[in-house]
Amino acid sequence: MTESHLPVFLAGLGVFGLIVAVLTSLFWIWMLIDCTTNARLDGTQKFVWLLVVLFLHVLGAVIYFAVGRPKPA
Repeated sequence: MTESHLPVFLAGLGVFGLIVAVLTSLFWIWMLIDCTTNARLDGTQKFVWLLVVLFLHVLGAVIYFAVGRPKPA
């Protein structure tokens, strides 16, 4: 038997699970950077959004993406 070096929750998903994990991690990092560099948010709003994205992880990133980011004109 060969041992898998992937985390247990990804072991059954193989390459697809790895791709999903990498994409969600990149999206989370993108939203962290975006909420800290967003010029339309004041200091308190940036801090609150940063906490939301940090503590809720991908769910917080999705919430920020849908609600916190400025809409295109």
